[in-house]
Amino acid sequence: MRIFSGIQPSGEFHIGNYLGAMKNWVALQKENTCIFCIVDYHAITVDYDPNEMPSRILNATKDLLAVGIDPDKSIIFLQSDRPEHTELAWLLNSITNMGELSRMTQYKEKAEKHEEKVGLFDYPVLQAADILIYKAEGVPVGEDQVQHVELARDLARRFNAKFACPPVPGDGRRGQTFGEPKVLLAPAKRILGLDGKGKMSKSNAPSTYIALNDSPDVIRQKIGAATTDTGKDPEISAGTKNLIGLMGIFAGEVAEEKYQKVREAGTIKYSEFKPALAEAIIKELAPIQKRRAEISDEEVKKILKAGAEKLADEAAETIKEVKEKMGLMI
Repeated sequence: MRIFSGIQPSGEFHIGNYLGAMKNWVALQKENTCIFCIVDYHAITVDYDPNEMPSRILNATKDLLAVGIDPDKSIIFLQSDRPEHTELAWLLNSITNMGELSRMTQYKEKAEKHEEKVGLFDYPVLQAADILIYKAEGVPVGEDQVQHVELARDLARRFNAKFACPPVPGDGRRGQTFGEPKVLLAPAKRILGLDGKGKMSKSNAPSTYIALNDSPDVIRQKIGAATTDTGKDPEISAGTKNLIGLMGIFAGEVAEEKYQKVREAGTIKYSEFKPALAEAIIKELAPIQKRRAEISDEEVKKILKAGAEKLADEAAETIKEVKEKMGLMI
């Protein structure tokens, strides 16, 4: 399957990103044709420091490489290095309805935290262009992004119906331009913040997430301070369920079942459980952190440039086809 997915360079990645997207990407590249994008144009739809963006792009790419994304198997590139993305987004804007975008859940959530800018409102159309420009067949996403992939499917269907035949007689180009990309839901469980109050997010306090680059001591400290119930309450809290789930992910089902049973019996010892969880996380992140430290800025720049160049002809061909179908080529 031909797969596309992107990730924003909006700060350090955490284990929620790792489990929800990055680890899945590594698995998908083994048997699929994968295109992974650092979506910097999406990252500028909210306030940011321009001086920090270059390092964010480099660091995001290093993290992808460190977790196991292989540039010999997959294409990794920077969104802004392929201008066809924004050109296709503008063309798709012409068949997108305002109502569709106003119903986007993520827009409503982000608009509450950030200024209501056009870029934030139009974000899903650019995301659709990211996917359709390479005619991706599958898009691995979490549940919060399913609505955006559905929009890409709707726009593909609408474009095909509206521009099935070229307006220029004798052109000979017929049929569908875009396939409808499938949603590939990430297999990982939803990871809550360490405060147990919502999805783990780097937009929240650093104490609520485990960054991929956190040192062992910091990980121990954060897990030690993570919110739980008393261990004897009749109902298990969301925070405790989250930590037990993380134990299963990082230490295995046997460990998860062990602590689930003692918690249900009201005999869990968090003084034992939390250090065990911290060490399991530290063990899995150690080789990732080692690989990351070995990757230079220059290596990242070469990989991103090479990735963008590999996609140049394909992106240009899609734009040419779209413009021909829309009657914009003379």
